[in-house]
Amino acid sequence: MKKLHFILVSSLIFTLLFYNEDLGLNWAIFGMLQTALICYFFQEKLNSRLHLVLVLTSVLSSFAFAWYGDFPSFFAMAFSIIFLQFKTQESNLKVLQAIPLIFVNGITSLGRIFMFSQYIPKRKVNNGFAKQLIAYFIIPGMFLGLFLIVYSFGSDHFSSLFTDYDLDIDVWQAFVLTALGFYISFNLWNYWIPEVCYEKNELLDNEFKEDAKKEKQNSFSFLDIDFERRSGEITLFLLNALLLIFIITYNYEQFFEVADISKLSSATHERVNAVIFSIVMAVGVILFYFKGGFNFDKKANNLKKLAKIWIFLNGVLIVSTVI
Repeated sequence: MKKLHFILVSSLIFTLLFYNEDLGLNWAIFGMLQTALICYFFQEKLNSRLHLVLVLTSVLSSFAFAWYGDFPSFFAMAFSIIFLQFKTQESNLKVLQAIPLIFVNGITSLGRIFMFSQYIPKRKVNNGFAKQLIAYFIIPGMFLGLFLIVYSFGSDHFSSLFTDYDLDIDVWQAFVLTALGFYISFNLWNYWIPEVCYEKNELLDNEFKEDAKKEKQNSFSFLDIDFERRSGEITLFLLNALLLIFIITYNYEQFFEVADISKLSSATHERVNAVIFSIVMAVGVILFYFKGGFNFDKKANNLKKLAKIWIFLNGVLIVSTVI
């Protein structure tokens, strides 16, 4: 099947599922059918563990949305199917790149829909085909149409075969659903990947290249590597001490201090939000000090130990929050 076939089939499925119907279960059915199309027509490309995981998450999240019908399950279903399609078609690119591409294609597709050469297959029309089209369809159709008009004037009963009924179709709803289904299907089956995604893909590799292991780039031009390494050690030591104090006070307030029951829920939410923000900042601190060749710096043993302590203490904080 060509891209156009997938787009048209998905658009038709979308219109049939949602015409005069509520949302909810039909979204799950639509997601399951898209997953089935990917698995059936591209089964030879589903050759890695990640593909199998994405197929599983697509199916489970579709069932989850059918059961719960909430935004988190819809979010999981949509991203699972998008990631599966992206990884199936672009196995060399990192799945992480699909996230910005969703927003890029959401805008650019408004114009790319009219670039028919991108998804409509080119066909060479030879003389034989033109002759068949004229002889088998156009000429008989013209005569049939003329005689239908003539016979309609000559018989009321014959004319009633074509006039005495009304189509119970909401034309506007059908048009909107078809357009929306075509837009969604177009983005899923004919997305655009800028060239920069291929050029920068190696930056997302799981392993460092040999040259990157040797290259140590300082974050500030006025500080050399030794000063920055020492600055990292001091920073992480102070942060570890501060985090340890916070864990002690956090657990005391949570488990030992008598609190007003009416304020317990809001206090718990405030503490959880603080923990989430702390984890995000912790990741940022580690990313700031460990980049490029710094990951392989033999002189950074103390910095690595402090970073591991930092990760461990954050883990303790998470466990406390869960409890």
